[in-house]
Amino acid sequence: MKSFLKSLLVALSLLSLGLLVSPHTLAQSPSPSPSPAPPAPVALKAGHLLDVRTGKVTSDVYVTVENHRIKSIEATPAQGIQIIDLSSSFVMPGMVDCHAHILGDLGDLSPGSEFRMSSARKTLWGMRNLKVWLSKGFTALRDAGEDDLGYGQLALRDAINAGWIDGPRMQSSGNFISLNGGHGDSGGFIAPDQELPRRPNIADTVDDVARAARRDIKYGADWIKLMGTGGVLDLTSDFKVQELSEEQMAKAVEIAHRAGKRVMVHAEGTEGIKAAVRAGVDSIEHGTMLDDEGAALMAKKGTWLVPTLYTFQHGVELGTSHGQDPISLAKVKEIVAHQEPAFTRALKAHLKIAVGIDDEPQYLPKELEALVRGGMTPLEALQAATIRGAELLNWSDRIGTIEAGKFADIIAIDGDPTKDINAIEKVIFVMKDGAVFKNDLAPKVQ
Repeated sequence: MKSFLKSLLVALSLLSLGLLVSPHTLAQSPSPSPSPAPPAPVALKAGHLLDVRTGKVTSDVYVTVENHRIKSIEATPAQGIQIIDLSSSFVMPGMVDCHAHILGDLGDLSPGSEFRMSSARKTLWGMRNLKVWLSKGFTALRDAGEDDLGYGQLALRDAINAGWIDGPRMQSSGNFISLNGGHGDSGGFIAPDQELPRRPNIADTVDDVARAARRDIKYGADWIKLMGTGGVLDLTSDFKVQELSEEQMAKAVEIAHRAGKRVMVHAEGTEGIKAAVRAGVDSIEHGTMLDDEGAALMAKKGTWLVPTLYTFQHGVELGTSHGQDPISLAKVKEIVAHQEPAFTRALKAHLKIAVGIDDEPQYLPKELEALVRGGMTPLEALQAATIRGAELLNWSDRIGTIEAGKFADIIAIDGDPTKDINAIEKVIFVMKDGAVFKNDLAPKVQ
């Protein structure tokens, strides 16, 4: 109880501070810098250490960690240093979720759920959710947009960077830039005589997109999130239909890239995917109806794909539980039939693919398992969750592998996920920035 109250006070302080800082302060780009106070140096005794680039596993080595970073990997430890015994475990880099939504109750799929929770409450939920990401071995994430006009996700990102709260290192989008009545229009299901005031993320013209993108950048977004096609969870859009025009998406790319930011696009329908790629976006989210032409275009342009396979499969499994509307259920049943052939095309075209869950963080391992069922090898799925995620975030020099000089984001698994990807369910140790956040092997205090 005391721990919860302490976290609550921190969060409320954070939210009140957010009202006092200037937009210029909020707009500073985050750095994946370590927490202010370095933990004591330690050496991890790794029974089996994975090189995710090659798949090579080295036995019985010591990973020395000092001042937040990996200092060395050697056969013997330094004298007088604390040793954490992971000799019975499989050790690998912390993973990266490139399609997260961190705010609010992610298990509530009912229409209008976003209106039943204040910005402050969503942010408190976010603090809770971030701990689940860490516990599952994900030490970095990219938030793929929120409907919170108070930008709680950006406040949490900055609080993690400042060392105020625990959580994965983060990059984040702002709000969902969407057509009026499109997939990112929160009020799309409301009766016409109950219509809400127009929100600043709604963009029907090229100029509207420019204003919405500049607003997100003003308040500190690292990524601009566009709704390029309809989606599944809303009640009114058609996932097969392109929503934002190619010109609108190109304007967002122009503004974001000029500001040193990047653009991610929700794109499920075939034509919307291709329009987004032609517009120059950096990553396609879902890509569920990708055709051969679209795959070839993505390969030519070097556009990333974050396929989020499991969230659609999970939607079918859930049925109408968790508040999922029958309209949404019918859509997810229809779209999941397109998923396997589209992902096969992506693999055949050798697209750059990163892991993203787009679901409750407790299901994060399920996405890697879905990637393997879809045709990846276990090592390819682990690479998508580590080095590929780091590359997408432009953090390859800092995270994604266990190498001297990189941040000490390290996890341990009970089992070998290169042989059985289901072993990724059993994360027993998590270190981020050289600090231990989870150690199921530590002696229990009586």
